[in-house]
Amino acid sequence: MKNCNILPILFLLAIPLNLSAQKRWSLQECITYAWDNNLSIKQKELAVEQSKNNAAQSRLEFIPSLNASAGHSLNWGRSVNMQDLEIIENKLNQGTNLSLSASVPVFEGMRKINDIKSKDLVKEISVLEVGRIRNQISIEIARSYLQILLSREVYSSAQASTKSVEEQRARIEKLAVAGSVPLGSLLEIDALLAGERAQLTNAKNQVSNSLLALQQLLDLRDVADFDIIETVVDSLIREFEGESVDDMFEKSRALPQIKSAEMSYRNSAVQLEMAKGRLYPTLSLSAGYGTYYNDSREQGYLDQFNENRNPSVGLSLQIPILNSRQASTAVKNAKLELKNSEIMVRSAEQALYKEIQQANSDALAYFERYKAGEQNVKAMEESFRYVENKFSLGVLNATDYTVARTNLFKAQSELSQAKYQFVFQLKILDFYKGIPITL
Repeated sequence: MKNCNILPILFLLAIPLNLSAQKRWSLQECITYAWDNNLSIKQKELAVEQSKNNAAQSRLEFIPSLNASAGHSLNWGRSVNMQDLEIIENKLNQGTNLSLSASVPVFEGMRKINDIKSKDLVKEISVLEVGRIRNQISIEIARSYLQILLSREVYSSAQASTKSVEEQRARIEKLAVAGSVPLGSLLEIDALLAGERAQLTNAKNQVSNSLLALQQLLDLRDVADFDIIETVVDSLIREFEGESVDDMFEKSRALPQIKSAEMSYRNSAVQLEMAKGRLYPTLSLSAGYGTYYNDSREQGYLDQFNENRNPSVGLSLQIPILNSRQASTAVKNAKLELKNSEIMVRSAEQALYKEIQQANSDALAYFERYKAGEQNVKAMEESFRYVENKFSLGVLNATDYTVARTNLFKAQSELSQAKYQFVFQLKILDFYKGIPITL
């Protein structure tokens, strides 16, 4: 008896655990997950790490190079006695050489300093590229998220429409059995009900496809119960007469695509200075220390190493005179690349301005479509109520009733589409104004 009493309690305790396992994703959670796991972003983040390494390496180029070498050799045949310079025939002798050398460039036409500037700019560009990809993914996720909400709203309308037809069918069936209406009316309402159920199935499949599209966008696997948090977007609808494109453009100049183009232009200017640096002479300072041992002499290792010391210091000046005009050609190409980078900045600005123009125009069009859709739905609802009453009284046939219901559902679907498209365009405009995409 005790065991029988415990089982229901355990069953009730298990219900919350099962319910909590069905996680519902918010829009922000979807975006954050994509930022943390998207493979394209991870690739760009690796590029950032590489650019950081290259920037750090460019600073290490100022450290003088230091190299040590050691060698031991065996010689036989004809050689020279290093003590008295006597020719030795067919005698094995061996020697050891030790050396330490260091060199540092004194002047290279500012190439290393400019190289540091260039590597730092490349690092910043790679960081901006990560931001650009993140923005693209955020917009696509928001679009997919709103598509799910739209599909569910259409599905709800289809459910309500199907339920209404089912109620009509039950009423017509009673009247047909009683002989108040002909059997043909029941057959017509059955055909209408079949169409409504097909429409309901299509709407349900659209919901599943929309959820799958978002799941694939997030690169999720084996998430059978994947779902999102139901969000009401009606509160986001507001009167809209268009935004100032110029104001939004000024606010959007901080977007990665513009900053990246500007950074590339600055990098091209640095590359031009580096190319000009190849036209200047190069001055280098070097120092060395060497010694050797040879067994043809009588002294021991340490004594010979001490006696044969050979320190050195030197300056080297290289003056470019004629090198197939490689340096001057590099300067010309760098100037052309600078002009090209300037064009790329202007091109990026033009593209962004056109995007903002189009987004503003689309938002205005969808808002007007939404307002017109509201009026259309109201008119269709009034018309359908009139037709439904006539149909209930047997004045109208099922064909007229079907047409009226189809028109109402179409108007409701178009209104829902206009509403979510308008909300999406509002979020795009907020994005251009520097406001994060949220619901």
